Amino acid sequence: MEKKNLTCIGCPMGCQITVEVEGEEVFSVTGNTCAIGDKYARQEVTHPERTVTSTVTVTGGEKDRCSVKTKGNIPKEKIFACMDAIDHVKVAAPVRIGDVVIENVCGTGVDVVATKNVDAA
Repeated sequence: MEKKNLTCIGCPMGCQITVEVEGEEVFSVTGNTCAIGDKYARQEVTHPERTVTSTVTVTGGEKDRCSVKTKGNIPKEKIFACMDAIDHVKVAAPVRIGDVVIENVCGTGVDVVATKNVDAA
């Protein structure tokens, strides 16, 4: 059985959590002070996910770049493929917060959306 030590990011407490795991099966979670920590630890050791933030190129805008993020978490192993997809995107101004920049990025079912308004030049 393997022990993994994590710092929980579920709330501001930052609990030091120990997870006993074998393969994909979690046997115990200790050190968390709330249920959020238990859920976070189980997810992190079996199927870690992350939100990705970046920028895309804007054509015809008052700014050359627009900040974007995944609308939800994506599997950690798809981060580099997601960044590659984002790096190849160019959007035309105007861009509005919430506009979908990439639908279903890398087959994850999660969209990449704009997080900043960019008006036309």
